[in-house]
Amino acid sequence: MRSDALAETVVTRFAPSPTGFLHIGGARTALFNWLFARSLGGKMLLRIEDTDRARSTEPAIAAILDGLKWLGLDWDGDAVFQFARAARHRQAVDEMLASGRAYPCYATPQELEEMRSTAQAEGRPPRYDGRWRDRPEADRPTDRQPAIRLRAPNEGETVVDDLVQGRVVIPNKDLDDLVLLRSDGTPTYMLAVVVDDHDMGVTHVIRGVDHLTNAARQTQIYEALGWAVPKMGHIPLIHGPDGAKLSKRHGALGVEAYREMGYLPAALRNYLARLGWSHGDDEIFSTEQAIEWFDVADVGRSAARFDEAKLQNLNGHYMRATPDAELMTALRAALPHLPGGPQAQARLDAAGLWPAFESALPGLKERAKTLVELLDGARFLLDERPLSLEPAAEQLLTPDARALLAKLHGRLAALPDWTADGAEQEVRALAEEAGVKLGALAQPLRAALTGRKTSPGIFDVLVALGREESLARIEDQAAAA
Repeated sequence: MRSDALAETVVTRFAPSPTGFLHIGGARTALFNWLFARSLGGKMLLRIEDTDRARSTEPAIAAILDGLKWLGLDWDGDAVFQFARAARHRQAVDEMLASGRAYPCYATPQELEEMRSTAQAEGRPPRYDGRWRDRPEADRPTDRQPAIRLRAPNEGETVVDDLVQGRVVIPNKDLDDLVLLRSDGTPTYMLAVVVDDHDMGVTHVIRGVDHLTNAARQTQIYEALGWAVPKMGHIPLIHGPDGAKLSKRHGALGVEAYREMGYLPAALRNYLARLGWSHGDDEIFSTEQAIEWFDVADVGRSAARFDEAKLQNLNGHYMRATPDAELMTALRAALPHLPGGPQAQARLDAAGLWPAFESALPGLKERAKTLVELLDGARFLLDERPLSLEPAAEQLLTPDARALLAKLHGRLAALPDWTADGAEQEVRALAEEAGVKLGALAQPLRAALTGRKTSPGIFDVLVALGREESLARIEDQAAAA
């Protein structure tokens, strides 16, 4: 299939409806279109399908654009807004009316409801019965405006040679004369999609398998207009880890929620690429590798399973592998969106704690799977004295431990240079003199410095906090003996 695609300029499109945020399934569809276009040196276009005026909102449009930008999925040219093209959609219908490939239908809502009821009672799928298909013009009523329907073929088959699902054959008797224009003159989704894809030069339509039936209907519209049908690939849906349809309890959230949970865009791209597509046994790969390897023909037909635990583990790998400077840049960009992030940013800025954060980052990122966890691990830097101690940390600060901290305070205060090695030598020396194991001093020291039982390496914590703050925190707990 790739060899065929190389013979032309590949143009894909992502066409979300702005009735809600960019959900995770839509993000994967956008990613597959983006990877396919980029792998073949083509273009990915963006179309906002805002014809549902009652449900389309500006905040949803903004969220979709923002979500794509955050994911790093850029599109070519300006976004196209479908509603603005209604006149062009009607023009295409005029062409079909002129060629006899469409006709006016004056069926009333009551008649349509009777058709549905009769079909249901007889155990048939509800379909329009074609009653206005061949009626003479003299029969047309003057008290109402007609809908315009496609004059679909009654016999034969409509074939979709799908790039993912294979050859799909649908008997034409199972497809009725669908509505192209409603009686109020507004275009239907089926019509608008075909006209827009044709006018935008789309060569490949990659979308969810739930659109597979639409593909047959849209193929008939293409043929009625005498236009070439783009190649189509219908990708499997995403299920939860239990095999059930993906829902909010599985992680069917908007992309912005994953940003708020502290995921890195590169990790989410990697994870989404593996939902339904694979390149051998490769689980972790760069975006550049994904572009090089991706082929929609390698997408499987079975539903993919979303597992947030796997996503977390993958994100943790990306955090550990990301250079510190790059990770700091990502954190700074994410802070406005993380829980407590704006407050943390204000504290880091006001107290000049960014250098301390950077020095602690190597230890912090080893323990964190998300930027939220990274920020939580750095709370010891952001907290102001006197620290609020976790119960487990408070249990470590026994009277004997506080007495040792008082002795350690003097020794650390006398250090000529404030380094991790120098601090470690003093802590080890004092533990040996006191006849206790290193942990008997290091653990209370950790509690005094961070208010927690766990933290990055304690000597790295001393360096990150600096001499003055470290000594003050030790003194706070020693004085409480």
